[in-house]
Amino acid sequence: MTSTTLATTGATGQLGGLVSRLLDQAGMPHRLVVRDPSSPRVPHHDAVTDVAAAEFGDLDAATRALAGVDVLLMVSASESADRLAQHRTFVDAAAAAGVRHVVYTSFLGAAPDATFTLARDHHATEEHIKASGMAWTFLRDSFYLDFTEALVGEDGVIRGPAGEGACAFVARADVARSAAAVLSDPAAHTNRTYDLTGPQALTLDEVASTISAVRGTSVSYHDETLDEAYASRVGYGAPDWQVDAWVSTYTAIADGTMATVSSAVHELTGSRQTSLEEYLRSTPPR
Repeated sequence: MTSTTLATTGATGQLGGLVSRLLDQAGMPHRLVVRDPSSPRVPHHDAVTDVAAAEFGDLDAATRALAGVDVLLMVSASESADRLAQHRTFVDAAAAAGVRHVVYTSFLGAAPDATFTLARDHHATEEHIKASGMAWTFLRDSFYLDFTEALVGEDGVIRGPAGEGACAFVARADVARSAAAVLSDPAAHTNRTYDLTGPQALTLDEVASTISAVRGTSVSYHDETLDEAYASRVGYGAPDWQVDAWVSTYTAIADGTMATVSSAVHELTGSRQTSLEEYLRSTPPR
C-alpha cells in the first residue's frame, strides 16, 4: 500500500493543536506547516515527522512546505482584512505542490450572501478549492461553545442583536475530533461537506441561564438594536470589517442561520456532541 503524506496547518493555534495531538494519539505521522517553526507553541509529538515554515500568503514558501504532501488539513487563517487573498494563495500553492485532497475548516451556512460576514470568505475559499481540481472535504463548524462565556460583559450581560434566534454552538474539541476522523480515512470523505454543530440550538437567553446555573453567577441577555450594537462597539477602535463581523455574529443567530442541528460530529467520531452545560462543567471559569 502506498503511504500517504499528511500535513496540517494551524498547529500553533487551538484547533490545529488539538488535531495534531489526536493524530499523534492515533499514531498518524504528519507534517506541520507553521509560520514560525521556532515558536514554543509548535507541538513536539512523536508523530510529527517534520515542521515546515510558510505563511498562507507566501506562494513560494507554501509551495515548498507542501511538496510531497498528499492530504492537507487547511485550518482557516486568523481573521483579517486580507484573509481571503491569503487563502487563495495557499490553495494555489497546494495545487502547485501536487496536494491531492484538501480538508478545509469552513463555516456553517457559508454562502456569498451569508449574514455572518466572514462566512462569505469561507464560501469563496470553498469555491477556489473546488476550482483547483483537488479533492476536498469541507468541515463547516458553528460558533464555538468555547466562546460563549467571552460574550458576557463585565456587568454579567450578553449584549447583541440576536433576538430570539438560536445557535447550535459546537465545542472546538468536537471539531478537532471530526477533523481527525476525516484525516484517518480521507478517501471516504471525498467531496463531502459536513455541518459540525452541538446537540441543540440555544437562544442567548438559554446560554445566559446555563452559564448562570453552572457558574453560580448572574448572567442575562439584552437584545440590542442594530444601532445599539454598532454604537456599543465603536469604542474598541476596530476596523469596519471587524465590527461588521462582530455584529453579524448576532444577526446570523437572529435570522435562523445558526439554528441548524447536525449529527455529523456523532457520525464521524462515533461519540455524541458536547452540550454547553457539559462544556462549562469540564472547564474552569474564564
